[in-house]
Amino acid sequence: MKRPITILLSLAFFFCIFSWNTAFAHGWGYQKKNNHTPPDIGAYQEILDQYNAFYVDDSGEKNIYLTFDNGYEQGYTQEILDVLAQEEVPAAFFVTGHYVDSSPDLIKRMVDDGHIIGNHSYHHPDFTVMNKEAIHQELADLEQAVAEVSDQDELIYVRPPRGTFSSDTLKWSTELGLVHVFWSLAFIDWETDAQKGADYAYDEIMKQIHPGAVMLLHAVSSDNATALEKVIQDLKQDGYQFKSLDDLWMREQLPKQFPH
Repeated sequence: MKRPITILLSLAFFFCIFSWNTAFAHGWGYQKKNNHTPPDIGAYQEILDQYNAFYVDDSGEKNIYLTFDNGYEQGYTQEILDVLAQEEVPAAFFVTGHYVDSSPDLIKRMVDDGHIIGNHSYHHPDFTVMNKEAIHQELADLEQAVAEVSDQDELIYVRPPRGTFSSDTLKWSTELGLVHVFWSLAFIDWETDAQKGADYAYDEIMKQIHPGAVMLLHAVSSDNATALEKVIQDLKQDGYQFKSLDDLWMREQLPKQFPH
């Protein structure tokens, strides 16, 4: 009879920690447009508005918000940071615990260069199968890790791992003082063994670009690293301005951050 009891205890522990989210789970997605207008996100707009999350700057101005997801380091982030410094362009880097632990010098440089570190969770789990306390721990652990290696001691913006979310996860993150940042421009750039060249990355960005774009790039992509300088220069030539997420979501609008 010991085995069934052990199984029951294991299940009880699982549900205690992950406590299935009763809200319907979503995977971020949208209908792409190639006419320089923001993509259509349909019914997602209502839930984003409800919890002050965003994916685009809807002012109509030719602003771009450059964001990177950094789950692990592939050797291209230094080059990316050099281009951003040369072009005087701000960016936000959404990082995981693995990235902070393995590349603390790069985290420090991101902050020292004036970029924003965003919260991509410590272990990169699916938030939609976790309870509020477990999500809080993931986010707080990442914030603490970043604070230990840089001068940024609080993380304002969060991007959910895998782009999965629910009304509960948005609500809970908002209660913790965080702002969800999704994206309006992205393409398959994270497959490190299937890179297609800098021209491919450049073309994908240019055909999707639109005023107010929140651009998601992965720093593991050699294509992105090679194309970035030309992308920035050509978009500037076309009248676009690269701005910080803080320009889109001013700090005075934010609720109190994690207690320290």
